[in-house]
Amino acid sequence: MTWLTWRQFRAQAIVAAAALAVVAIALAVTGPHLAGLYASNGLATCQAHGNCETLKTSFMDQVKSSTPDGRLFALGIGLLLAAPALVGVFWGAPLVTREIEAGTFRLAWTQSVTRARWLAVKLGLIGLASMAAVGLLSLMVGWWASPLDRVTGLPDRGGAAPGFNRLAPALFASRGVAPIGYAAFAFALGVTVGVLIRRTVPAMAVTLALFAAVQVVMPLWVRPHLIPPSHAATALDPATIIAMSTSADGRFINVGAAVDLPGAWILDNQTLTPGGRVFTGPAPAACVSNNAPFSECQAALGRLDLRQLVTYQPAGRYWVFQWYEAGIFLVLAGALCGCCAWLIRRRAP
Repeated sequence: MTWLTWRQFRAQAIVAAAALAVVAIALAVTGPHLAGLYASNGLATCQAHGNCETLKTSFMDQVKSSTPDGRLFALGIGLLLAAPALVGVFWGAPLVTREIEAGTFRLAWTQSVTRARWLAVKLGLIGLASMAAVGLLSLMVGWWASPLDRVTGLPDRGGAAPGFNRLAPALFASRGVAPIGYAAFAFALGVTVGVLIRRTVPAMAVTLALFAAVQVVMPLWVRPHLIPPSHAATALDPATIIAMSTSADGRFINVGAAVDLPGAWILDNQTLTPGGRVFTGPAPAACVSNNAPFSECQAALGRLDLRQLVTYQPAGRYWVFQWYEAGIFLVLAGALCGCCAWLIRRRAP
């Protein structure tokens, strides 16, 4: 049974191995250059000198101006976001539907090999291959991007640099062990959908839609609450105000201030009145006047005794979130595999 499963899966395995080899070569060739930029920029010792913000800006400008590095960074994220979905669509969904459409399941299920063993070998062999392939890809991309990931832990007044926060949804899903859980879940989801729909192409489309929906729901509504978030309440420093919008009549104002929480995932950042309500106005005259400099508006806001309340997930929880999420998706994958086994045992040959 193992040999037969391998024979059926051999072409997909060869394609996946070839793709991983190409990625490995590209990352191995360009990785030392990125590491060299990080070392030569002085970021490794910037905390002792207090100039991290300037050095981070310089480093990121260098990365963006370096065409291979900038493109590979975006490509690495894209590949790891897409890889589990591809596993579910092309490895999971056709696994049983191919047998049903070809009618070969009738022969397989009437031989000495039981349905339970038939399914267990397929799920075990190809499921483990899916997890290994995505895990290896995550390991390679994580190694290559480690200089960029280290930047998120360096302090500056605005917190982690935009687009380089490891707890942000896109980067979180393309690093660590979470993609392994995604791959297991996507594969099991594809198999389950295939067993239910029994047609390959519709099963592939439904698998892709469901997996994409789960990947939207998880970071928006589930992940922020896996661990109770932390809160930081401080007096608003006018110098940290980086964004502001007011209505034409000055009755409404929205104030945004930077936070000094390196690498943290900012869930909410509110400006409050001394009474604890969200500050929405009225705006000081200096913030409405077109002729007044922004510094006068900052000073006027500073005289209002406003406070800043930040709700966030600290950077130190990164690996806790990674293991939590990987575990959740592995459990879901196991439940889906059990569902497949139950459905196949009930199906007439």
